Amino acid sequence: MNKKHPETEALSHAFDPKHAQMAIKTPIYQTSTFIFSSAEEGKRTISEAYGLSETSGGDPGMFYSRINHPNLELVEKRICLWDGAEEAAVFESGMAAISTALLTFLRPGDLILCNAPIYSGTDSFIKRFLVGFGVRIMEFEPDESPENVRMRLKDADLSESLKMVYLETPANPTNSMIDLELWSDFAHSYNRKDRNILVAADNTYMGPLWQSPLRHGVDLVLYSATKYMGGHSDLLAGAVLGSKKLVSQIKSNRTLLGNATSPHTAWLLTRSLETMTIRMNCQAQNAEVLANYLNDHAAVRQVYFPGILRKTDARIESIMQRQCSGNGAMISFDIHGGEAEAFAFLNKLRTIKLAVSLGSTESLVQHPATMTHVAVSDADKKKMNITGSLIRFSVGIEHVDDLLSDLKQALEPL
Repeated sequence: MNKKHPETEALSHAFDPKHAQMAIKTPIYQTSTFIFSSAEEGKRTISEAYGLSETSGGDPGMFYSRINHPNLELVEKRICLWDGAEEAAVFESGMAAISTALLTFLRPGDLILCNAPIYSGTDSFIKRFLVGFGVRIMEFEPDESPENVRMRLKDADLSESLKMVYLETPANPTNSMIDLELWSDFAHSYNRKDRNILVAADNTYMGPLWQSPLRHGVDLVLYSATKYMGGHSDLLAGAVLGSKKLVSQIKSNRTLLGNATSPHTAWLLTRSLETMTIRMNCQAQNAEVLANYLNDHAAVRQVYFPGILRKTDARIESIMQRQCSGNGAMISFDIHGGEAEAFAFLNKLRTIKLAVSLGSTESLVQHPATMTHVAVSDADKKKMNITGSLIRFSVGIEHVDDLLSDLKQALEPL
């Protein structure tokens, strides 16, 4: 039989109705603990979960929902379908996934190399938390060459300290594009027999439908599953995907930190994956229309949307041809003027909701400089072009004509 597409597998993969009274949908296993059939089974299961047995490394058995439970196991298997990953670890939030992954592989004295900008929560976690524990950071611009970064590492005597390259593409909130294969090759060129440089990529903005970082040399792909995977503004979740070897290490720390997702959240996420492709395709179609409208409007100074940026930037076009199957549904744009004009626009919107987050069925708009990226320093904001005039627009599944009408009335007479 031919291999089925993720959209088909998302409806039934890894679930046998015979184990649930022939229910067509997975039940919520709302339990904190599980019964052992014998004391020997209990000893074996717990020893494996804590990495204390010779057979450790397999799927942990069910004994306590902080470590594993049926809903968690199911959603982790289904999330892997789109990225083609060996293993996934699902968490209570995107930041729980990111922080646990970074804590697993970084130690005092290690260097993490990041593109700029990245999501402000990640930026703050690295610069405030990890740096406080002795981890060092170096940033690079989206269009900076690996050769230039290599020289900077050498000049700063940091080449031997490099442990991880952390990428976010498209970057939040500017839609800056990073070449995944280029920077993966750069990172892995530092590998030695006793030292592997990991590449982690936050794929939240494109989601698993439009970009698959693991297929371009990345070792770990991270998501705020709250966004396109969840897609309904009714759950918080995060995910890390990659090889079984790497993700198993992350899961071990998840056990210690206690930040695995709950049965109810895992069940909600499983539900949402069934419609993810349909939702994301609708959002992408709407975004194309709205980005072109904004690009032609006199009140808008510049639009930062991959579908528009790629038309005038050969570097972005080359990247997107190789690693993206679509332009996404995230639009950022500059209003003529500054914060006052941006606020006036935001306050006039009616159909489009003023709220942070993204990837939801409803369209959301916000002001990065004073909202999602308020914790980023003024100097970094200026360097990253996160200005008072910048608006971030997450396009939803509403009828495109209603969204156009709302934009039109809010932009005039700006």
